[in-house]
Order: sequence, then C-alpha cells, then structure tokens
Amino acid sequence: MARVSGVDLPPQKRAQIGLTYIYGIGKSRATNILTEAQVDINKKIRDLSEEELGRIRLIVDQGGNVEGDLRKQIQLDIKRLMDIGCYRGLRHRRGLPVRGQRTSTNARTRKGPRRATVAKKKVAGKK
Repeated sequence: MARVSGVDLPPQKRAQIGLTYIYGIGKSRATNILTEAQVDINKKIRDLSEEELGRIRLIVDQGGNVEGDLRKQIQLDIKRLMDIGCYRGLRHRRGLPVRGQRTSTNARTRKGPRRATVAKKKVAGKK
C-alpha cells in the first residue's frame, strides 16, 4: 500500500489519478509532480517502485501545503475574514454563498435542506 502525505493511494488507479486523492493536489499538479520525479503518468500505483515513491514523497513534501496543513491554512483564512467583519466573512458566518450566487432559488448546498413550511389549518365554514 503506497502512502504519501498520510494518505493511502488506491493501488488500481493510474499514478496521475491516484495522486489526486491527496487534498490539495489536482490533475495538473499531479502531472507536474510525476514529470519532475521522472515517473510515467500512466503507470499504476501498485507498479511503482519504492525509489519512485520516495521521489514522489520528497517532491510532494517540498512542493507546498497539502492535506492537514492546507486545511488548517484555509480554516485560518476563513476565520480571519469573519474576525475582520468583511462581506465574505459575514457570508461564511451565516452559511450563505460567498461568491455572489443567487439565493432566492438554488444555494441548497450552502443553506442546507429546505425547512418545511407549516401549513395553516382551514377553518370549517358555517352554512
């Protein structure tokens, strides 16, 4: 089982796709890492040698924030926005879309499931 930055990479996937399981690494960054480590992009994770995995680990560790460090940095950035009271911080605090999307319809991902409206009882009419 190949482990990079504390993440188990799926052995049946190609190396380029397997690296994207690490938080903070997408397809293009994975391609750059593999070319720098001189590893074939189409090689499966299970077929990588220990030497190749070592080179990949070294490049990922040197390359910048991934996994826990990146998550912590993003949370601190959001907290800073909320502390200074800017518009984006207020939107984060209220759980609403931050980047200008409409909220009258849609925005269910940020707002959560719809709250059921309470139906009024009909009063029986007198004849």
